Amino acid sequence: MKLNVPENRKIAPFYIFYIVTSAQIGMGVLGFQRIIAKDAGADGWISVIVGGIIIQILMFMIYQILNKVNGDWYDIHAYIFGEKLSKVFSLLLVIYACFKTITVIRGYIEIVQVWMFPGFSSFWFGLAFLLLVVYVINGGFRTVVGINVFSMIILFLIIPLYLYTVPYANPSFLSPVFGHSVGEIFNGVKGMSYSYTGYEILLFVYPFLQEPAKSRKWAYLGLLFTTCFYLYLALLTFMYYPEEVLDSLIWASLYMWKIIEMPFVERFDYIGIATWFIVLLPNVCLYLWVAGQMVKRSFAIRLRTSVPIIAGLCLIVLPLLENRTQIHGFIDFTAQIGMYLNAIYIPFIFICVFIAWKVKNREKKSN
Repeated sequence: MKLNVPENRKIAPFYIFYIVTSAQIGMGVLGFQRIIAKDAGADGWISVIVGGIIIQILMFMIYQILNKVNGDWYDIHAYIFGEKLSKVFSLLLVIYACFKTITVIRGYIEIVQVWMFPGFSSFWFGLAFLLLVVYVINGGFRTVVGINVFSMIILFLIIPLYLYTVPYANPSFLSPVFGHSVGEIFNGVKGMSYSYTGYEILLFVYPFLQEPAKSRKWAYLGLLFTTCFYLYLALLTFMYYPEEVLDSLIWASLYMWKIIEMPFVERFDYIGIATWFIVLLPNVCLYLWVAGQMVKRSFAIRLRTSVPIIAGLCLIVLPLLENRTQIHGFIDFTAQIGMYLNAIYIPFIFICVFIAWKVKNREKKSN
């Protein structure tokens, strides 16, 4: 059964820009440079561009899917496989949304522990973070979108601060351009998978859009903004750090804040880490909302019931990730799932929907 969303709970099409960008910009921003440089070196900025083109193509596929089904992710699976299998796929997506939630919160806690407070408690901070997220989600989807808009305003204030590195930039660090093979460039694209995932949330919020067809241009602009933002950071980073130094920096974007000097602030990186909490908040709100929404669609359990339970399960996992090896292993595992979900499963669903649509149309004509 398709979701019937009242008009007063829907959002204007342009809000999809904020949803897409805030879903993509999170923990990945702080350390993607080292990951893509492992394979692509200083040509990692090319990987950012190639990845940006690929997600534009995948977004085109998503809109083609949604236009034919006119529903959300649950409806898409029901359209192809039937209601029973749709519930199974929805449950798997709930697990993936939980994984994303855990990686964002635990990754942020690790930064605070390394950078500021070594004895920082994963459990108690996770509890406070998740209580705030549950409170926001209980306010409704429009409240979640409002948090997305607010976080983007904060991000727009942070972006110019990276220009402090320009006087120390050395463009020769980018040479030689195209000095790596196509395979190495695409390995760099794979390294961007964790940072670029998030736009697929459109598959869940589509029924909540007023005049959804008009949201298409805003979704493409959101992806373009994200690509330009990552390209901006990649170029500044590769010109600021030699490749051999970058390999030892887990959070290159944070280290760049250390050079910022202001008359009233001695350690701006501390302020930057605290402010980044606001940028990460919509990440967690969106993924927990998606998890709750899929449970609601599959098992008719209200969000006010399912979201606190899901948040509690995420909270249990947080303290179990004790060291850097476990944390980064979990993040890498989640990134791989996201890559397969976007690069393989979405094209697969695109083909399946097209075939199912053809078959159903043929049956209608024959009747």
